[in-house]
Amino acid sequence: MFPLRVPIFAVLVSLTVGQYDDYDYQPASQYGPSSANCAQECECPINFPTAMYCDSRNLKFVPIVPSGIKYLYLQNNLIEEIKAGVFDNVTAELRWLVLDHNQITNEKVAKGTIDKLTGLHKILFSFNKLTEAVIPPSMSLDELKMMNNQLSKFPAGSLAGMQNLTSVHLQNNELTSKALNGVFKGLNKLVAIDLTNNKLKKLPSGMPSSLETFYGDHNGISSIAAGDLKELPKLAYLRLAYNQMTDAGIPAGVFNVTSLIELDLSYNKLLSIPEINEQLEHLYLQANEINKFNLENICKFSGPLNYSRLKHLRLDGNNITHADLPHDSSNCLRQASDIIFD
Repeated sequence: MFPLRVPIFAVLVSLTVGQYDDYDYQPASQYGPSSANCAQECECPINFPTAMYCDSRNLKFVPIVPSGIKYLYLQNNLIEEIKAGVFDNVTAELRWLVLDHNQITNEKVAKGTIDKLTGLHKILFSFNKLTEAVIPPSMSLDELKMMNNQLSKFPAGSLAGMQNLTSVHLQNNELTSKALNGVFKGLNKLVAIDLTNNKLKKLPSGMPSSLETFYGDHNGISSIAAGDLKELPKLAYLRLAYNQMTDAGIPAGVFNVTSLIELDLSYNKLLSIPEINEQLEHLYLQANEINKFNLENICKFSGPLNYSRLKHLRLDGNNITHADLPHDSSNCLRQASDIIFD
């Protein structure tokens, strides 16, 4: 098998920044001569006979995949269509399917193709023209990436029972909160969801208690329900920058949960510092409309054992300066190495 090159958690919380960052890819030529058990348009290195490299070849369709192939690389082509029968030889054995950077639409994904891949572990289907998520019926699926499409629909129940799924990346689409309600329910190994730059108005309902990372930057979220985070006892990283959050949309204590390490509410419409837990380490509130330093929302009271664990606090781009920092804040903020005003 071809292991990921970086620790799995780093993969879960990062955005794609390079052509091959999402999979352990090297050009096929680096592996030597090609095997005879290979589509003629592609290369299957003798040293890695279960991999078929069909990337960057100006292909307009997916070639027929021979039996024995587990890792299929089809990124950076001109593929518009997935024809019936191309995966018939590998319905149970294909593990990785990489289709990034093509021109595939839902209408051109034939029945009996992806919907027959019962052994997939990873499907990477970003930078295409999908309007509805295409989900393989694999209970082994652990990673789903469909970034930078035009997704507005997510079939109800399509992820049901996928107990190995750990990360879902759907950023830069057109998904609404309604379209995603209940989609992630019961996925007890899911630790990371990225919905940056979609059309959410609130957090999707039914997110699993296993969740550790949620990115919802660049949406239209205006409020958080009082019980949203109580249902996510392991949530450590919450990013909601560039939304429409106001004080009225944040119930008292909603962010006062012990699991949070990082909270990003920058570029919203807040007038005050929200109540947080003393365990929080990173708080980003820049570019709001905050006009008062609410020390009581950071520390209820201070003492030898009662103080904030905040290391980084950003307040630049608000209506307060360092002069507004309360004179008794040093005890509460004793671990803060970085408090940024204008």
